[in-house]
Amino acid sequence: MDPQPPAAPPTLAAGQPIRWSNWYLTASKLAVGLLIALLIALLWLLRDNEIEEQRSTLIADVLWLEQSLRFHLEGNAQQLQQLALDIAHEEGRSQLFRTRGQHLIKTKAELIQLVWLDATGNSVDGLPTPDLPSAALSIFGGAQTNTALDLANKLGKSVYSQIYREQEQPQFDLYVPIYENRRLRGTLVGVYSLNALIKELVPWWFAEKYQLRVLDSNGEVLASNSHVRADVGTLSYEVPFDPPGDGLLLQVSVYRSAGSIAQTLIATLIVLLAGAVFWSLWAVRGLIARRIEAEQALRAEHAFRKAMEDSLTVGMRARDRSGQITYVNPAFCRMVGFSAEELIGQRSPNCYWAPEEMEKTQRLHDSVMEGRAPSEGFELRFMRKNGERFDALVYEAPLIDADGRHTGWMGSVLDVTERKRAEELARQQQEKLQFTARLVTMGEMASTLAHELNQPLAAIASYNTGCLNKLESGNFTREELIAALGKLGVQAQRAGRIIRQVHDFVRKSEPKRVPCDLAEIIDDSIGFIEPEARKRGIRIVREIQGMRPELMLDQVMLEQVLLNLMRNAIEAMSGIADLPAERRLLTVKLAQRDGQMEIRVIDRGPGIPAETQKKLFTPFFSTKPDGMGMGLNICRSIVEFHHGRLWIEDNPAGGSIFVITLPVRQP
Repeated sequence: MDPQPPAAPPTLAAGQPIRWSNWYLTASKLAVGLLIALLIALLWLLRDNEIEEQRSTLIADVLWLEQSLRFHLEGNAQQLQQLALDIAHEEGRSQLFRTRGQHLIKTKAELIQLVWLDATGNSVDGLPTPDLPSAALSIFGGAQTNTALDLANKLGKSVYSQIYREQEQPQFDLYVPIYENRRLRGTLVGVYSLNALIKELVPWWFAEKYQLRVLDSNGEVLASNSHVRADVGTLSYEVPFDPPGDGLLLQVSVYRSAGSIAQTLIATLIVLLAGAVFWSLWAVRGLIARRIEAEQALRAEHAFRKAMEDSLTVGMRARDRSGQITYVNPAFCRMVGFSAEELIGQRSPNCYWAPEEMEKTQRLHDSVMEGRAPSEGFELRFMRKNGERFDALVYEAPLIDADGRHTGWMGSVLDVTERKRAEELARQQQEKLQFTARLVTMGEMASTLAHELNQPLAAIASYNTGCLNKLESGNFTREELIAALGKLGVQAQRAGRIIRQVHDFVRKSEPKRVPCDLAEIIDDSIGFIEPEARKRGIRIVREIQGMRPELMLDQVMLEQVLLNLMRNAIEAMSGIADLPAERRLLTVKLAQRDGQMEIRVIDRGPGIPAETQKKLFTPFFSTKPDGMGMGLNICRSIVEFHHGRLWIEDNPAGGSIFVITLPVRQP
């Protein structure tokens, strides 16, 4: 193949060629060489550190094992001392000795024999045999001359014997004196097997790592947890084995590990890596040239995206996962009145948080940081730099980098202050319209209510005159006056109730939902409209079915809905001159169905055509010549405010049915 011509030197954006000097590559090689030397030194230090750490671990494990053995032997000694006390003071000593002794022999594998000697050193009883091991007697010249036994009886406390061999097995004894009223009554002798003690109390993980040997004062090995010897030169550590003492040592050695192979492999890989680095230096020139080209393209792309971001009217704010602001666009800066330099780097609470909503804002901030930001967004009140408050609608989305990692949150912030003002103005207009509708309804029923109010007032005057006449004549009884005054009070309460209902109905107030009984609201509404219905010859029937739970409602607003619907039904039936009396019936039903309370207002009028029903709840649409066309629209708005529904159905018996449903459990 023909040799390739040398590549032209890459150029910067300004057109200047990239020039390379030999010192750059030389410096790179020296840096790599220094790195290799440092890595070799690091490996050496790591090896020394590993040995030191292994030694520290060995010492800690040996001390733990020595402490475990000591605690175990001391625990056994305490149990034997307790048995000696019980034998000295309780009756049934022989049975107690055998019962407790059998338990100790079974639960303590290292305790192979338990012997009870009397004050003269003769065997009283023992488990499994009453005689001391023959090796112990041969060493000490018999129980009567046993030094450990004499020492235990003189000192009045437990004493361990020297190590001796019984059938080539190392053993030692524990002598516990038995005293009754400060008089020596005997001795308990516990015979221990050293091999069984090591086997029982050395855990498996310790045996896998270390070789444990018990040495006597002459350095002879008495017992070991393994017959495999540790390599010469491995780490080892010795501690006194006390109890039983008498010059015994615990020697622990570390088994040699195969760690050197791993270290050799690491060193080889380091050398190979160094060679690869030297080779890669020759490719740096081309890589840097391509990097400069990529940077130029990136700058152009950044400028394009920056122009797009600057043209946005939506505020953009980026935060990392700890809540620190990392980016804001100009629209957000204009919105809050702070510069990007003032905002970037801030953590919660931020300078644009309104103090009066600090707790709410902090709670929503924590929810976003935990990944629980509402997908539909949330509203907050922020504060501009000049102290002015504004309402903001915030949408938060995860911020994912080029590697697919979640690095933070990107928030879109909209200033909705003007929109909320418009909504509030519309709401106020709607409330004024509802209030006007109530006044119109009240005005239309005024004459009927005045007639209804006239009846209790006339009755009050009549009862009052009767009482005065009785008092003037002197011909009366106390019971007659009490009955008349009681009826007078009933009529006064009736008149007051009518006036209070009218006052509550026409009074302008903010919507207030409180626990209400729908049956009571229906009764109050019927009480308002019933005089007008009687005047027009229409009978009102109420049907309440089953249990009725209390609902969170605005009583006056719901009364307005029922009055409007019943009044429309009365006018519809009154408009038919030849309607028979039995058909002049207005029925109000209340029932609970599928977790909802349902109210039906049923009339027997002419009904409403299907094409008219479609436009019935449209604003400013009315079937009456002098109607405003807002009554039913307001009724539907009130029902929807209570999270319910309002619609119309045809009555199979003729007429119309207006249906209201309200959820039992409202949000």
